[in-house]
Amino acid sequence: MSLLKKLAGQTALYGLSSILGRAINFLLVPFYTAVLAPVQFGTITELYAYVAFFNILYLYGMETAYFRFATKENLSEETVFNQSETSLIFSSLLLSGAILLLSPVIANGLDYHGHSSYFILLGTILAIDSMLAIPFARLRLQNKAGVFATAKLFNILVNVGFNIFFLVFCKKIAAGEQFPSLKPLAQSIYSEEYIVEYILISNLIASFLTIFFLLKTFKGFKIDFNWERLKPMLIYSIPMLFIGLAGMVDEMLSRIILKYVLPEGFYPNRTNLEALGIFGACYRLSMFMTLAVQSFRYASDPFFFSQAKDKNAPELFATVMKWFVIACSFLYVVVSCNLSLFEKILRGEIFREGILVVPVLLMANLFLGIYYNLSIWYKLTDKTQLGTLISILGAAITIIANFILIPFFGYMGSAVTTLICYFIMSAVSYLWGKKYFPVPYNIGSALFYLTFAVILSILALSYPFGKGSIMSYGFQVILLGTYLFVVFLIERKQMNFKAS
Repeated sequence: MSLLKKLAGQTALYGLSSILGRAINFLLVPFYTAVLAPVQFGTITELYAYVAFFNILYLYGMETAYFRFATKENLSEETVFNQSETSLIFSSLLLSGAILLLSPVIANGLDYHGHSSYFILLGTILAIDSMLAIPFARLRLQNKAGVFATAKLFNILVNVGFNIFFLVFCKKIAAGEQFPSLKPLAQSIYSEEYIVEYILISNLIASFLTIFFLLKTFKGFKIDFNWERLKPMLIYSIPMLFIGLAGMVDEMLSRIILKYVLPEGFYPNRTNLEALGIFGACYRLSMFMTLAVQSFRYASDPFFFSQAKDKNAPELFATVMKWFVIACSFLYVVVSCNLSLFEKILRGEIFREGILVVPVLLMANLFLGIYYNLSIWYKLTDKTQLGTLISILGAAITIIANFILIPFFGYMGSAVTTLICYFIMSAVSYLWGKKYFPVPYNIGSALFYLTFAVILSILALSYPFGKGSIMSYGFQVILLGTYLFVVFLIERKQMNFKAS
């Protein structure tokens, strides 16, 4: 139980920092939907979808390899840190150099003619962020969740601050609404034509300043390129690259291909890029589940590796899974039952047109979290090549289903595709894991809580007495209380509640 409390404490700390950070960062959603047109939001959505893919390529599984090799008895953590960081520095400079040189070609190929600056900025951001990945991983391995959280919050605050500076203050000053004496200076900085660039510049400044925040984490670092030490790390990490890329196909492909696959005029009076902007804005509301899963991963990765050799590890991992499902199912009920409240985060009415994709995406991300729990077997048994096969299967499902469903169901088809993909990946990982690293997961319990959460959400969405009324809010509270009461009835013995 003490180990579970330790994991819960680490998850809570990572979660609290992530919640604060995401809450601050999340302010960009109503901010962007207030100051950006759907087309501009669509551009940002598409560009950051590409960034997600390239983040995986830049890291090529080295973060996970660092955890694996730094916890081995015959290797020092400092040696593994130096080796992995050196590898990432050289590869990042090489990749970003290629992007900068080819930026005009890339811009023209993606129909962003005259905007090679997008890709110059993104290439620089990618290089910096990849070089900081191992220092952040070192903080997690050393259980320095507080430092990790503070650095992440700093990055987000700087990013949000410069977004507001460029898109609000500079805009108003350039228009003569504030500080007229600074109008010439503001006009030399701000132009409506470069709104997307300002968002990317804000990100770049935040990433650059984070380097100075993490300087102490680099203590003892020196360039160390030893092929004999690097080779086994690459053998372990390269399959993680393909796992990551396939995972990004599952998560991001829809936001890349939607404007191409969606039939023109599918949504009346909406261009395909506007539809992408609407979908991208609604997708961000599913970040509540993404946040929970991410917080859990930050804490669980080093936890699972450190407990793997314990004879009670399988039972411990099964208990972790059960409570993960219970907690995330409750989060699903909270958001899905209160869509009428959460949709108000999207300032522009046009962005609320896709709100019904949110419950589907929430459940999809919940299954992604389940998959992360289940997939620990191939990391602990060094069978990352099998994890690659599962990820490739998921990517194939995503590609095929998106091309089939989007023309008929629009962005809802894409959301359903994501759910199907993560469900099948979880099922396959569970079946293979039973062979290589058996864990006594309580599948019946997990399916019960997931089904119960969906039923409660359907009841909330089907409420007939008016969205946003006092009665509807009361009904939603009753549904939330019902879920918690059922959990208490079933799990009260394990929760150590004593009868009075």
